[in-house]
Amino acid sequence: MDEKKPLMVGGQAVLEGVMMRGAGKVATAVRVADGHIETEVRDVDSIADRYPILKKPFLRGVVTLGESLVLGLRSLSYSAKMAGEEDEQLSDGERAGTMALAFTLAAVLFVAIPTWATRFFHTIFDSPVALNLAEGGLRLAIFLAYLMAISRMEGIYRVFQYHGAEHKTIHAYEGGGPLTVERVQACSRFHPRCGTSFLLIVMLVSIFVFAFLGWPDLLTRVASRVALLPVVAGISYEFIRLAARSKNAVAHFFTLPGLWLQRLTTNPPEDEMVEVAIASLAAVLPEEERTRMGLPAEEKPAPVAENTDEAAAAIMAN
Repeated sequence: MDEKKPLMVGGQAVLEGVMMRGAGKVATAVRVADGHIETEVRDVDSIADRYPILKKPFLRGVVTLGESLVLGLRSLSYSAKMAGEEDEQLSDGERAGTMALAFTLAAVLFVAIPTWATRFFHTIFDSPVALNLAEGGLRLAIFLAYLMAISRMEGIYRVFQYHGAEHKTIHAYEGGGPLTVERVQACSRFHPRCGTSFLLIVMLVSIFVFAFLGWPDLLTRVASRVALLPVVAGISYEFIRLAARSKNAVAHFFTLPGLWLQRLTTNPPEDEMVEVAIASLAAVLPEEERTRMGLPAEEKPAPVAENTDEAAAAIMAN
């Protein structure tokens, strides 16, 4: 077996499909109503390529998180259109509005409500550190309850099946292939670099970061937690990156809670879902990697006619 180191790839489940990112491309593959797989491939340029300082530790995590949110929402919009959930894709302005609304709702649910509710603990203790730790515990409890609630929704179950297909496919690729349905299905649906694991680490890191901020008024507490989110995200990203690459037993131990949590956010996928995940990953791999994984050569798009006469001739030929 070729021992060539695999490229770094990541992904996300979308409606009836999977988004994969790697090798300067992002692809979204969706199983459409008639049963075939429709794939959109885009070239992506990270802002970190233009400003190398953003590749430094603790900064790269913030950049990765921001870009993942933008690319993920774009892929969700595309998959909703392909799956027949929407008539057209969201515009850039609509995507920005959706992200702003989602961020606001997340801030209310995971920041404002826990820090407000912690005031009831004043009857038990007055230590600012203890109050901040209690707030962190409430935030974590709300997060877990939220995941448990959505994991039982019928529509979300299929999305989480595609999430499992995404993880299995990446595991198969990182294990050296080949990328066949049988090989992929034999892999684990739990992956240490999962977004679920990242969010859990964010929750845990925030408990310790916020513990020493004192206990000012409610608005100051909410503002400080939102302002420090990039710091928390940067620390969490470095932890996930180190733990995922390390063979150390201690590092592996700290990844276990995130892997356990994926029992809520991933489900065993059907073979047809694995096919979609493979198609998405194949679309972002260079030709030599496709060959190494036992995949067919990349299909080249048909040439576009240069003028109306050529376009008419192309139509007649078909």
